[in-house]
Amino acid sequence: MISDLSDILNWRRINSRITTSGQPSEDQLAEIKRLGVTHVVNLGPHSNKGALDDEAGTVTSLGMEYVYIPVEFDNPTDENYNDFKQVIDDLRSSTIHVHCIYNARVSAFFYRYAKSNPEASVEYALANMESIWRPGDDWADFIGSSDAKGQPNRYAGDDY
Repeated sequence: MISDLSDILNWRRINSRITTSGQPSEDQLAEIKRLGVTHVVNLGPHSNKGALDDEAGTVTSLGMEYVYIPVEFDNPTDENYNDFKQVIDDLRSSTIHVHCIYNARVSAFFYRYAKSNPEASVEYALANMESIWRPGDDWADFIGSSDAKGQPNRYAGDDY
């Protein structure tokens, strides 16, 4: 099992081969590589504030594979999810790190993934997501949460 890198924003472990976080720095990507990660999946658009100038170049120069699935925060789509699910399923035997800018998108994607995957724990995925944020209206349909309709996005330690 790979170690944890709690100095990276909202670092979380999904299981023994998958970790998630907010945007890692170039130095933190090197730390992630030293943990044995072979693939980095980025759900945050390169245009986001805080995104690295050339993350793909940094990741590949470190010897890892880079997968880019840009998800607009105010418009997550089923196509985004299907691309994500395909990558996660295709990399079943790989050690991967999935991130966005804050780990909000990523935690919501893994929650939705858990709801359709009998090998995943929905309870764990929900607790993981809620340790970062509680998605609101833009994400209600995406995660299948009628309770979130009409609600704002709320963030752990800020809004609850």
